[in-house]
Amino acid sequence: MDNTLMIGLSRQMALRQAMDVVANNIANANTAGFKVESLLIENNAAPTASQADGPTDLQFADVWGMGRDFRQGTLERTGRNLDVAIEGDGFFAVSVNGAEQFTRDGRFHLDNAGQLTAHDGAPVLDAATRGPIMLNPSAQSTSISQDGTITQDGVPVGTVGVFEITDLSALSKQGNGRYVQTDNPDGRNDPQSMLSPVMRQGFVEASNVQPIVEMTDMMTIMRSYQSVSKFVEQAEDINRRAIERLGKV
Repeated sequence: MDNTLMIGLSRQMALRQAMDVVANNIANANTAGFKVESLLIENNAAPTASQADGPTDLQFADVWGMGRDFRQGTLERTGRNLDVAIEGDGFFAVSVNGAEQFTRDGRFHLDNAGQLTAHDGAPVLDAATRGPIMLNPSAQSTSISQDGTITQDGVPVGTVGVFEITDLSALSKQGNGRYVQTDNPDGRNDPQSMLSPVMRQGFVEASNVQPIVEMTDMMTIMRSYQSVSKFVEQAEDINRRAIERLGKV
């Protein structure tokens, strides 16, 4: 393949992936606890497609990872007793098929068995036991203090766990706004319960997506894609005319 087409194609593929990421950010602008993502692109040197005068290596656009902005979103009041937002660092932990997953989405509910669960039914884990939190559905009052202690009718019944993850780059997205820690050999860097978390009952953390910024990025990507497409078309036209001239010689 022609060097020009190879460069243009690599750039177009990266731009298409970047567009998918921006579109996903916009789609989750109203998803509680969602963290904005961005594509990480680098230039990679590779040999030219054919031997010719000029540089022996060309620079191609290559996607090498995904970046996430874990800065806190705004706290929005809901007034629901079981909605909780973390102010500052840390993650809630839930159990999914026996494995721990971490999230900033504090839209909690009670299931039929009295377990405190996430919005999709995954059990929320206790800070001390890292097991399910059992509540009394018929209690007259339920309050959650700033340190996560759950009190029903004046009696402490459990503590919502907030866990600190020191290496955020080791988190792998699992969907539903949740993450697992993938780089954790021999239990090192195991998320630990925070000693003094700050939680707000009756609030949820909104997404930290800025729709105006994402729309601007989307338009920039579209213009870049159009420019690369024009660049490829011009290269194809030059090649076509060169072949036609060679055919007349």
